[in-house]
Amino acid sequence: MSSSNQSVLERLFNLSANQTNVRTEIMAGLTTFLAMCYIIIVNPLILGETGMDMGAVFVATCIASAIGCFVMGFVGNYPIALAPGMGLNAYFTFAVVKGMGVDWRVALGAVFISGIIFILFSFFKVREMLVNALPMGLKMSIAAGIGLFLALIALKGAGVIVANPATLVGLGDIHQPTALLAMAGFVMVVALGHFRVKGSIIITILTLTAVSTVLGLSEFKGVVGEVPSIAPTFMQMDFKGLFTVSMVSVIFVFFLVDLFDSTGTLVGVSHRAGLLQDGKLPRLKRALLADSTAIVAGAALGTSSTTPYVESAAGVSAGGRTGLTAVTVGILMLACLIFSPLVQSIPAFATAPALLYVGAQMLRSAREIDWDDMTEAAPAFLTIVFMPFTYSIADGIAFGFISYALIKLLCNRTQDVPPMVWIVAVLWALKFWFLG
Repeated sequence: MSSSNQSVLERLFNLSANQTNVRTEIMAGLTTFLAMCYIIIVNPLILGETGMDMGAVFVATCIASAIGCFVMGFVGNYPIALAPGMGLNAYFTFAVVKGMGVDWRVALGAVFISGIIFILFSFFKVREMLVNALPMGLKMSIAAGIGLFLALIALKGAGVIVANPATLVGLGDIHQPTALLAMAGFVMVVALGHFRVKGSIIITILTLTAVSTVLGLSEFKGVVGEVPSIAPTFMQMDFKGLFTVSMVSVIFVFFLVDLFDSTGTLVGVSHRAGLLQDGKLPRLKRALLADSTAIVAGAALGTSSTTPYVESAAGVSAGGRTGLTAVTVGILMLACLIFSPLVQSIPAFATAPALLYVGAQMLRSAREIDWDDMTEAAPAFLTIVFMPFTYSIADGIAFGFISYALIKLLCNRTQDVPPMVWIVAVLWALKFWFLG
């Protein structure tokens, strides 16, 4: 790279001040990309369950990710990449669209509104106040519960778990090739992750796809092709269907889940990179703006909520310290647009190991819960188990907040309950009482 180009990048990203260089940042970006690029395969498959055009969702996923990465890189100057969030896409599909019978266009409208609220809250620092006000146990239980919810979706999709009229659920026919391959894929991704193989998730997905093609379980449609049209999902948001109490609760869940997910990722990855100053993130408002902008852009393009990715820690471990890492990921996401035939060749069961692996990682958040204090542990436990058992992230969050407030009240520990928890608990209780 010429010295003039290096000087431009130096001015844009303050490379020297962050003790890094162009080569290190680009390699860090490549590392992060390999760790998270499975989303361009998994997201269209999950959202495709709603009836959305998978080709359009694939394009929306790539472009929304790139927009988020570019804003985070150029404005926030953080080595943190963004893409449609796992868990949020599952909530969009299985809870809102398939569970509540909401049209996917209305669901996109809910995502868009949640993004607008994010932008307003980020400017006025309300977002930071909300995160700081909520108890650690509830924050961590939400992430852990989503992990179990993803695991249930993965096992059900692979046929490992099936409906059973006597016991609700039961073990499926594990002699089926799809179930065997899905479980073998999970073992494979864990082993690759243990040996720190870059791109372990995408390697596993592509390996299962190759095996599936050889066995005749799926059709191989090629690797490179024309970029699909984004028209089927672009600006297809429907706001008319949002004026109901149930949809207001959906917007709230989109907002709440991404609130904890994104803020936790920003702080965690930045801490690992040594970018925190006195325990706080400098330029936090800019980083939050990147997240909020990506949500709004993603909804307009045709995908569920976009959020910072914890896989960015892989790039940080490779030396990424500035926004050039994120920009590199954004460029690579756009380069993926020509690989739509490959994405369409991947069978649904091949993504089950990715969902299980991400679910296992998210479940680790349960370690941060104070299990010795049952007034903290019991509400966290209810939050975690209600998500998979009710097949609803929203219901898990609701029962977590309500039980937290009630248990603290009955145990004469109301001083532990922040005002925000009382407000949210009462709102959820009123929703259940009047609307079911």
